[in-house]
Amino acid sequence: MKIAFTTNDRVHINAHFGSTKEIDVYEISDEGYQFVETLTFAGELKEDGNEDKLTPKLEALADCTIVYVTAIGGSAAARLIKKHVTPIKARSEEEEIAEVLNKLVTTLKGNPPPWLRKALQQKTSNFEDGLEEEATV
Repeated sequence: MKIAFTTNDRVHINAHFGSTKEIDVYEISDEGYQFVETLTFAGELKEDGNEDKLTPKLEALADCTIVYVTAIGGSAAARLIKKHVTPIKARSEEEEIAEVLNKLVTTLKGNPPPWLRKALQQKTSNFEDGLEEEATV
């Protein structure tokens, strides 16, 4: 599954979803994680209530299961959830991406909490549903 992080320095989860210029994406499993890409966003991204700036981010994160942020507006969170992407607030701007990834790998090896199992099931069923739809077309 893919996990994304809003970041200003590529080390910490330290950016607001709406105003972040970079989102790092990792592929993660119970065997480990690997960096996939940095999504870069340009234009006017300050926190101003402009909902249009969210659309490219929402589209770019469509195949992610979780996105970690320091803060996120209610509208952006609702739109992510509608796309079956779970937004999670970091404990602080000092929380490190690698630390979260290592904890997630350990969690996946054991018994993931209900919210994570649900997020995983949503992504799996959506993917399988998409394959079934393609097969019938």
